Amino acid sequence: MSRARLRAEIETWGTVIFIDVASQLASEDALQNGIDECREYFYYINEVFSTYIPESQISLLRSGKLKLSDCDESVRQVWDACLYAKTVSDGFFDPWCVEGGFDPSGYVKGWAADRGIEILKKYGAENIQINCGGDLALAGGFENNLPWSIGIRHPEEAHTVVKVFDITDGAIATSGTYERGAHIRDPHTGLIALGARSATVYGPDGGLADALATAMVVSGRDGAYLFMKPELAEYNCWVIDRHGDQAWSPR
Repeated sequence: MSRARLRAEIETWGTVIFIDVASQLASEDALQNGIDECREYFYYINEVFSTYIPESQISLLRSGKLKLSDCDESVRQVWDACLYAKTVSDGFFDPWCVEGGFDPSGYVKGWAADRGIEILKKYGAENIQINCGGDLALAGGFENNLPWSIGIRHPEEAHTVVKVFDITDGAIATSGTYERGAHIRDPHTGLIALGARSATVYGPDGGLADALATAMVVSGRDGAYLFMKPELAEYNCWVIDRHGDQAWSPR
């Protein structure tokens, strides 16, 4: 069987999700079926987790009209995962310390991208990239044992790539001023985060990488010690300082 490769764009969550999937074993029809299931799944995630849809479960939970125990299992899973992310980040990521109440937006895109990888593998996909607005889940490399090459662009210069990561399997998430401007707040002060202009975190879990990227935008160099924790031994970050273009990594 010849190698099959498909690419797709899915508009949801106020962004565009890009999928690149290939297989030496599965047919194009099988890969398309996987993409179609991903599309429906991502639409579901938007309907449940969006803070902009008044009747979403997250909106109802934030307003006190719905109890956590009455939410879908996916909401309860994300709630628990956010608790862990808050703990391991020493509170630099805190989705409860935001206006309006619990907002898992800084976790759920990376988490959902990982679920998308699982869906596509069911259909025989071998090489997978899912890019959810800067949060990427990756599997199998690009092809022929070559890793995915993921470029990180400059926070203010859209066409300037400042760093490239080669990743075969795992997740990489970037947070900062890219899509929504200065939208991240420091949970400890309630003010706009001043730790870093941009933070990229890579590791095995997309949701946690997403949360840690937010945490590093808040903490900047003060949060470098987080990556010395045994719980985060498989994670690392690359951060652009708030002032100037100096970049650093804790290890």
